[in-house]
Formats: sequence, structure tokens, C-alpha cells
Amino acid sequence: MFAAKLDDKGRLKLPVEFQRYLASLPDKKFFVTSLDRRIALVYPDTLWRENEKFFQAYKVDPKKASRVAFTANELGADSDIDQQGRLQFSTELRRELKIENQTVRLQAYKGHIRVMGEAMYTKLRAEAEEKPEQDVSDLEQEGLV
Repeated sequence: MFAAKLDDKGRLKLPVEFQRYLASLPDKKFFVTSLDRRIALVYPDTLWRENEKFFQAYKVDPKKASRVAFTANELGADSDIDQQGRLQFSTELRRELKIENQTVRLQAYKGHIRVMGEAMYTKLRAEAEEKPEQDVSDLEQEGLV
């Protein structure tokens, strides 16, 4: 987890480690959105295009896929990393997640970056502290090394 800050213009200053990681990717464009209206997500463009294909092809519950895709497109926007290592977040996304001009926490996860405000970070941390020994033990039995 890394702390970072969204400035008053909605730009997220990325920690150096994230700047290096994103600079190493073939994608130089990103899609910044939320799927659940709780956590912001920064996707390399190629990975986001895979999600769009998934939404279109999902047959188990097409309405569910349509709702999630709607949210992603309503709150999302394309973004580039500027010369100072910042990514722009849309006004709609910042307001929905209540992260305007706030400190946020960043987590690399499954090829994208999760961005959460302090309230969401605190909630997830409390959940992670509920039964850590049992969680680890269960996952080790399933193959976690």
C-alpha cells in the first residue's frame, strides 16, 4: 500500500514505484474508473479493452454486466501520465468516491491499480483484521505458499 494525494484539479501524483511500473508497460494510455462506486481503478488501456469484451460476451446475467459497464463508463475517463507522474481522475469519479483533494491509498492488484479513500481503506483494513490467522490457514490449504 502506498499513500498518495489527489490535488485540487483531480490529478493523482503517483509514487515513483508506480510510475516505473506503468512506464514499463507497452500501454501509455489508461482508463480510470470504478466498477462498484467504492474503489477507483486505473487500468492499462489493453486490460480495460479486455473487460469491455467480457461485458459484451457475458451471458450468465447480461443485465449485471450491463449495469457494471454503465457505472464504469459513467465514472470513467481515459488518462495519460503527465510529465510530473500524475493521472487525471474525472470529476464524476472524484465526487462519487469522495476523494477530491484527499489522501488516497494505492494497491497494485491483478494488473491494475486500486485507489481507495481513507474511509474505504479503514473499512477494508478492519475486515482484514477480523480473522487473519483463519484466512491464511484456509488459503494455505488451497495452495497459497
